Amino acid sequence: MERSRGLAALILTLFFSLSLHAEFLYKDDVIANPDWAYEIELIGEELYEKTGVRLLLVMEKELDANESIVDYEAKIMQHLQEPVVLLTFIEVNQKIDIFARPQSLYADFNKKQILSPNAGISGAIMSTLLFARSFDEAKEFLTTSGGTILPIIANKAKGKDITSKYSVAMFNGYSDLAEQIAASRGVELSSAAGNTNKDILLILKLVFYGILLYGIIRYIMIKLKQRREHE
Repeated sequence: MERSRGLAALILTLFFSLSLHAEFLYKDDVIANPDWAYEIELIGEELYEKTGVRLLLVMEKELDANESIVDYEAKIMQHLQEPVVLLTFIEVNQKIDIFARPQSLYADFNKKQILSPNAGISGAIMSTLLFARSFDEAKEFLTTSGGTILPIIANKAKGKDITSKYSVAMFNGYSDLAEQIAASRGVELSSAAGNTNKDILLILKLVFYGILLYGIIRYIMIKLKQRREHE
């Protein structure tokens, strides 16, 4: 009798887990980590219960030939009921996007900030100096920072660390997006990243920009050495 009850409880738990998995982690062909998926589901479920907005995370391996990430998202959106927001990551193509319907949902979060390649103002200044080719590009770099996904994905990794990097980046981006939507509706999420996870993200950002700064200084020193040798 006890074994039957235990088996029934296990079946119910597995059924609930599978149902929950299919709710907010819409697709995952990249990470496949049950613990990570569970944390995503907790945030998504709480956001939906408090705001009525479904925030779905899509982790796709690769796009079809000649298919853009926006086309891919629009195809998924045809089967979903609004209001819904998609956070999509394509691993092979290294594409990330946020797609919302109805259009009015874009007012509930800062897409440019979340998808910014710059973790902070120091990174924005560095990007301006290195990559800006016009005044408008410089202005764009300087006014957009605080990215919670790309600064982590930009870190070099090997083997299993690549998947870990993706899981940290996408969890932070998903959590940031959920918190912004919740704040716009006047509610708070107890399941979101919070200050502890943001401290971890800050450390990762500092490490990333430290490596980048070291690379720039190293490059300048090599160039100066080569110039002296040719004089």
